[in-house]
Amino acid sequence: MPKKLLLAAVALAAMVPAMATPASATTGHHAAKPAKPTVILVHGAFADASSWTKVIAKLQADGYPVIAPANPLRDLKGDSDYVSSVISTVPGPVILVGHSYGGSVISQAAAGHANVKALVYIAGYVPEVGESALDLTGKFPGSQLPTSLLTRDYPGGTDVYVDPAKFRAAVAADLPARETALIAATQRPVSYAALDAKATTAAWKKIPSWYLVSGADQAIPPAAQKFMAKRAGAHTSEIKGASHLVLVSHADAAADLVTAADRVTR
Repeated sequence: MPKKLLLAAVALAAMVPAMATPASATTGHHAAKPAKPTVILVHGAFADASSWTKVIAKLQADGYPVIAPANPLRDLKGDSDYVSSVISTVPGPVILVGHSYGGSVISQAAAGHANVKALVYIAGYVPEVGESALDLTGKFPGSQLPTSLLTRDYPGGTDVYVDPAKFRAAVAADLPARETALIAATQRPVSYAALDAKATTAAWKKIPSWYLVSGADQAIPPAAQKFMAKRAGAHTSEIKGASHLVLVSHADAAADLVTAADRVTR
């Protein structure tokens, strides 16, 4: 073999092992950091997934994959089954987050999914089996919802809205009036059947939970929120002046609670 060809063959042979070396072997003794869990954000009644926009921005900036599905708001079982189907598409660990009625949904949707590592409630319902969102709203005094709602019948049921004239006082008192007017105009109704449905599963009994109490909430009384959080054994924090839309007015605090849950459950 000519000398030049021999030298080229030797050089190529020397390169092959280096090219085939696993990336992990080139990092010394430092193990790769585990992938961050996927955060699934479930909105509540009178809202859509855009209510999570500021929270999503913060979580994505911190490197979390995020899914914010459209909660159907039709009936508790169907809504929970839908979110459960979304969880089934995620192969890795999941942190499930629910606001308001979304809390009822995640409490059922998480059941049977071993990859759900934490439940995070943002001013959300945490029902016991046999309880409905309406039951928990009326368990303690202070909610303005009963006197702030409008209903519209649709084929097969009744939709519930917050009266736009009362929306800010009942739901979003710590947000600017112009912003709440837009949110009120674009609100998604929830069916009365969904709010009245009794929970059939309480996943929070087996999965660790976190709770953010909105201390000036006029929709779900703070006393009800604290009762549910304590019953669930949730890691609890509170923002004293926050309205029910705390996920909008204090998005950083909501996102920080998710990252706290991640740190503890890794």
